[in-house]
Amino acid sequence: MAGHACHFPPWDRVYAFFRRWRNHDLVREFHDRLRRLVRERAGRDSEPGAGVIDSQSVKADAVVGSDSRGFDGGKLINGRKRHVVVDTLGLPLAVMVTAADVGDRAAAQVLLTQVTAAHHLLALVWADGGYTGSLVEYCLAAPALVLAIVKRSDNMRGFVVLPKRWIVERFFAHLMRSRRLARDFERSIASAEGMVYWSMTMLMTRRVARPRPSRA
Repeated sequence: MAGHACHFPPWDRVYAFFRRWRNHDLVREFHDRLRRLVRERAGRDSEPGAGVIDSQSVKADAVVGSDSRGFDGGKLINGRKRHVVVDTLGLPLAVMVTAADVGDRAAAQVLLTQVTAAHHLLALVWADGGYTGSLVEYCLAAPALVLAIVKRSDNMRGFVVLPKRWIVERFFAHLMRSRRLARDFERSIASAEGMVYWSMTMLMTRRVARPRPSRA
């Protein structure tokens, strides 16, 4: 309201809490507990059986050092890349931030191994054509995971959102609506990953706070 100043805590105090929660993995813990609650409220099992993997390259701010940034030649972006696995509701199961020049398949091998270790019921992950090749065989052999490649058909023209990809595209769209995530402003990789979880935590708290429809 006009005439009333908004009072926020000092930024360094706020960041001190975030850094403490990040270092003790509490940001991820808050997020994961909320994800299980949101899934249960949607009538799903708390642990997913399927997901979608993809990546998003974003420009890096000047504070991002050269040791954690790179150039994505396909997207013509100098910055970092967010590799994610989301469930079928579009909620993150795992996030890994790398320099933008890290290949999707190389990052996916690490990320999918991590996500299957944390989510034992996960048996199927959809991916686009950028994840083809030896990664499919690796997933069957190591994490015992089916990596299903969703390809464009020859008669598709222009911009087409492939089946299942709309789930992860909606997730990326939400990140872009978070001003802190429109670019990568974080000095550390850990903070860059933590900000993704924090953004989705805010989204899920709003979902949980909505009144449930009454059953007549």
